[in-house]
Amino acid sequence: MVLDRLREDIINGTLAAGTQLSEVELATSFGVSRGPIREAIQRLIQEGLLRGEPHRRVSVPLLTKEDIADIYLARTALESAAVQSIIASGKSEETFKELDRNVRAEAAAEAAGDWQTAREYDLEFHTILVAASGSQRLQRMFSTVISETRLCMGALTTEEARHHHKVQSPDEVNHRKISELIRDGDTAGALAALRKHFDDAVATLTSRDSEEKPAPPAG
Repeated sequence: MVLDRLREDIINGTLAAGTQLSEVELATSFGVSRGPIREAIQRLIQEGLLRGEPHRRVSVPLLTKEDIADIYLARTALESAAVQSIIASGKSEETFKELDRNVRAEAAAEAAGDWQTAREYDLEFHTILVAASGSQRLQRMFSTVISETRLCMGALTTEEARHHHKVQSPDEVNHRKISELIRDGDTAGALAALRKHFDDAVATLTSRDSEEKPAPPAG
């Protein structure tokens, strides 16, 4: 319960970037001993959602532009490897069916104006993609960077999410293109589309502090 609650508070921005956490204060707030708090904090550090530094309190990471670029660099490498594995192993059609269900569900959430659910489907698309590779190592590495991606996206406001999904090249179109290229067995095309997808995400996310605020990134 402690782990899930802290994770959700970090992802949804209740615990903002830079917030320092105290085991004593959290234990009091949750009405538990410091043991479960300590275990939850260590797990969240492993997931990349908290940062621990010697002789300092644990804090919610304040991601720099370099951090964001590095997260998406890792995701590009991992998901590109997954795409290559899926196509090479003949799982293209099977994977497409799973991804297509996700794309349709995301589109339905957007049509209903449920941006939180749309964001979850956005991230789930990439989770499905990596899982379809069948590689346990890829999935373990991916679990860390997808948690850090959640941290990036947790900073988005509802209005920014609405603007992105309604006005800027809707994410389901990008996902649909990637899934269709996988279905067609077009490795080069799928890899190029995936790279473009992530390059656009980095460009928009790292420019959010500019005077004219752009649309939020795709997952």
